[in-house]
Amino acid sequence: MFADTKFTQLDADGDGRLSVRELEPAVADIGAALGLPAQGSSPNADHIYSEAMSELTHGHGNQEEGVSRAEFQEVLSDILLGMVAGLKKDPIVILRIDGEDLRDFVSSPRYEPAAAAIFAQVASEDASLRQCLLAAVEQLRVDHGMPPAADPWIVDNVVDPALQRLSVDELEQKASKDFFVEQLRKLLGHVAERLQEQPVIVAHTENTFDGNGVRRLLANKFELDKLLDSVWRVVRAEHEKKASKEHLRVALDKMADAASLPPHGVVDQVDAVVNEALKKANADDGKEVDEAEFKKLLTEILGAVMLQLNGEPVFFSTSTVVHEPLSSSSALLTSPAVAAPPNQ
Repeated sequence: MFADTKFTQLDADGDGRLSVRELEPAVADIGAALGLPAQGSSPNADHIYSEAMSELTHGHGNQEEGVSRAEFQEVLSDILLGMVAGLKKDPIVILRIDGEDLRDFVSSPRYEPAAAAIFAQVASEDASLRQCLLAAVEQLRVDHGMPPAADPWIVDNVVDPALQRLSVDELEQKASKDFFVEQLRKLLGHVAERLQEQPVIVAHTENTFDGNGVRRLLANKFELDKLLDSVWRVVRAEHEKKASKEHLRVALDKMADAASLPPHGVVDQVDAVVNEALKKANADDGKEVDEAEFKKLLTEILGAVMLQLNGEPVFFSTSTVVHEPLSSSSALLTSPAVAAPPNQ
């Protein structure tokens, strides 16, 4: 019923098939749901949009004939199941930030030690109070009651108006620790007032990479061997029986999901651990190795990553302001109202 309703909404001409033009709002909605920037604003994002359209038109129908109702239902099912898998691995918490938690933080015993610690990080000889305060609010997190201060909407509608309520002359002065702590308290009080007037919805996710996912993979010989066979087929060089050690990095990234590791480039601290393990394996020396040696090196690298993360786990969190959808959005992933049977 959900897929049928969405298909009908998109099928503007009512011919029973969705053309490329009719599918464009659906692809835009998929991108928005994945947190991608709007089409045309990023080459990388545009590539993903193109791949989504290709999946809709080439994988299920074609551009000339369009996509049938059954084909659309199949694609939408794949999209939703993919989102379910992602949410199961990295659950997203939706928070309503209305200033109450921020007030509690400012009035609690933990405020002054936290503010002093932040001052030690952001202060410098030529930094003004304004610069220190702006850097400070970006250090605060949702567990302090602060939405992501780097978000442009938060800057324009919350932080800047709150900052304008402080003395302009004092903001341009050099800040001492005690003065900074007191002025930050005032600023956060004004921020809390803005949030009370206009609460902000934030999507928050967090994860700890402690090596246990790698341990589970290494302990499951059947799954490990199957995965090693899979990546070997993908990354081996043109030669039938050998592959360059430079492909170890690519292979490791393909194994990341099964090992409960983030993709390369997402978490800097985990990247550093992986890079060090690759360095010890001389992964960049360009030598070619056979299948057995390639798999052995991959297993050893995973073992080194596991030991490092077991000893020093990496905590990672992200917070994103959830903005209202554009009026032109087709709301592909918004559930339509369904009338309940009379007995419900």
